[in-house]
Amino acid sequence: MVSLKPPSLMPVTRAEALLILSCLAVALLAFLLVRQLVKQRRPPGFPPGPSPIPIIGNIFSLATEPHVFLKKQSEVHGQIFSLDLGGIMTVVLNGYDCVKECLYHQSEVFADRPSLPLFKKMTKMGGLLNCKYGKGWIDHRKLACNSFRYYGSSQKLFERRITEECMFFVDAIDKHKGRPFNPKHLVTNAVSNITNLIIFGQRFTYDDRNFQHMIEIFSENVELAVSGWALLYNAFPWIEYLPFGKHQKLFRNAVEVYDFLQEVITGFSHGRVPHSPRHYVDAYLDELEQNTGDPKTSFTYENLIYSVGELIIAGTETTTNTLRWAMLYMALYPNIQESVHREIDSVLTHGRPPSLENKHRMPYVEAVLHEVLRFCNIVPLGIFRATSQDAKVNGYTIPKGTMVITNLYSVHFDEKYWDDPGVFLPERFLDSSGNFLRREAFLPFSLGRLLEVLFKIHVMNYPRLG
Repeated sequence: MVSLKPPSLMPVTRAEALLILSCLAVALLAFLLVRQLVKQRRPPGFPPGPSPIPIIGNIFSLATEPHVFLKKQSEVHGQIFSLDLGGIMTVVLNGYDCVKECLYHQSEVFADRPSLPLFKKMTKMGGLLNCKYGKGWIDHRKLACNSFRYYGSSQKLFERRITEECMFFVDAIDKHKGRPFNPKHLVTNAVSNITNLIIFGQRFTYDDRNFQHMIEIFSENVELAVSGWALLYNAFPWIEYLPFGKHQKLFRNAVEVYDFLQEVITGFSHGRVPHSPRHYVDAYLDELEQNTGDPKTSFTYENLIYSVGELIIAGTETTTNTLRWAMLYMALYPNIQESVHREIDSVLTHGRPPSLENKHRMPYVEAVLHEVLRFCNIVPLGIFRATSQDAKVNGYTIPKGTMVITNLYSVHFDEKYWDDPGVFLPERFLDSSGNFLRREAFLPFSLGRLLEVLFKIHVMNYPRLG
């Protein structure tokens, strides 16, 4: 009988093992590199754009003053062009005509939100601002609009409470007794309290340290979310496991904010009577209870936290920055400040507080506020969007799911619609008789139905606090 023995395995030396591992690592890196380069290829019919750096694309071009860089690129490549943000193919819209064509005439096509790793990490694509276009988006937008209409601008009591907040603000300024100070803290608190009245039904005092800390974190996260590190994270989400980087600070801040909001929401929902909401939180909890058991509902306690956080940011950062820029330009242009002061004094005689009824009698004040919004570009790149289906724009083909950036800075400095756009000139919003004049190419918060919410918040705040 012949005995068959399996061949003996040759022992592998340490050097050979290292060589095999090195070859596998090189092969893996080559595969990842090829896959990344394939992702960075422009689809057929896609708009042209600046040449990308292999792997990282055009990310570093957006590190400093991205709105200025994008406007300069539009002068080379046209009003619509593309960027490569580390494999995330992006289309940039510049100029009023291009933005109007996409966001107004094709509003539903450009209504979606990009599925970016940062949005998935921070809000799981839920909440209000980053929610994907669909029933959940429509439901949350409707609730927010109704809440700001019902608990806010439609109530005479609300206008009186805004006037009271202005008095708190003025009293806080008086405490400095004419000494120089940074007004950011007080302006932020005052503006935020207007939104808080609708969200929670109450304001926070200026010495509430917990709320002050949260507002500072909100402000910091707004800056971090548009930083170079955030762009890198979207392109290469594996950097989440690196122990350093500004994205780690962003994530730590988010956890702290969500814990704080959960505590605040619980506190302000005490005493709630179902179907008799006192504020936005109560209204949301009513919707949550009514949709219990519906597997398709987007109303969840987690989305309530995200929505409240986004409304606070939307209602605080934009108006706060508008008022701070307005203070700066009043200081830089004392002749404009004098004209504003003269008009206010002529309307608000005998120390009467301002009200919406006085607004139409202050066209110059209105013009100054609009010029501040145009000139200072409070939200220069708007909110990132995505195409909900294949789109055709200016002869180019934009595939479904493409990220879209609207360069609002280019709209407000579009020489086709603005004479001498680089000059701060409130008179551009006045007609020959001195009446307020609406301008078509004025889009401080972009176009679209969700932006209606942001615009309601902002308009509700700044004319009164101004």
